[in-house]
Amino acid sequence: MPNSIRDVLEPEVKDLGGFEARRLLPHSTRQMVGPFIFFDHIGPASFSAGQGMDVRPHPHINLATVTYLFEGALLHRDSLEVVQEIHPGAVNWMTAGRGIVHSERTPKATRSQGSRLHGIQTWIAFPDEHEETEPWFRHYSTSEIPSWQEQGVSITLIAGQAYGRTSPVQTFSPMIYLDVQLLAGSHLNLPPEYSEQAVYSVTNGLEIDGEPLEPQRLTILVPGQTASIGARANARCIVVGSEPVGERHKWWNFVSSRLDRIEQAKADWQNGKFGQVPHETELIPLPEQPHSLPEQPL
Repeated sequence: MPNSIRDVLEPEVKDLGGFEARRLLPHSTRQMVGPFIFFDHIGPASFSAGQGMDVRPHPHINLATVTYLFEGALLHRDSLEVVQEIHPGAVNWMTAGRGIVHSERTPKATRSQGSRLHGIQTWIAFPDEHEETEPWFRHYSTSEIPSWQEQGVSITLIAGQAYGRTSPVQTFSPMIYLDVQLLAGSHLNLPPEYSEQAVYSVTNGLEIDGEPLEPQRLTILVPGQTASIGARANARCIVVGSEPVGERHKWWNFVSSRLDRIEQAKADWQNGKFGQVPHETELIPLPEQPHSLPEQPL
């Protein structure tokens, strides 16, 4: 195994109601990469006219959800009365903080004509002092997100800092979060900016330090080592990394440094104490069993 590869995580396939997601974090062997505590590769999924994704209102605490699409569109609604469509190349960052409720659905216009959906959603845990921040939502259009090309490699800086550039996406700790597309024969040197970094192979054709990567795998990198990401064919990957934020507990879609805070969130959702999403009449009920997930929220 090359010196820069520490481990390779295989996904757990989840049914999200008519289409699949590949979940890489949390993993049975590793909970987080830096503050990234949840990593879903959504689709690619194809919907016939009249069909689409419908994730009913559900709550989050003490984290941010970050949505980034390769194909398709999603409509976000939340208890702050935000209504926002997202399209490929844009970034939706939702800070749950002390508590927020949201839904994610295929927009009406997209649903009427049939569509595809493909993208990445991550959850990012906050440093202790920011866990209970006021909730907020921000949308960053494609034109706001730094994107550049060099020697056959196209890089989009979803969030954080990398290669002398900074994304406008507001974060609560320094990080690297990249969408990297490589032409066959090209490569990108990834410096060890953080003690925890990982590369997710969206497609076939990738290699690290000459070692081929299977698609849909999360490769954990060795701290302190520069990794060379190469492409034997046109390929795509996602890079994430940061410093650890400390131990976190995750139950359903609640994340916190404190177990008692998760218990409070469970009771609050059960008793209707979270906010409501305007124009939504449905919700995802609290799972009855500790590890029962009758519907996986995004």
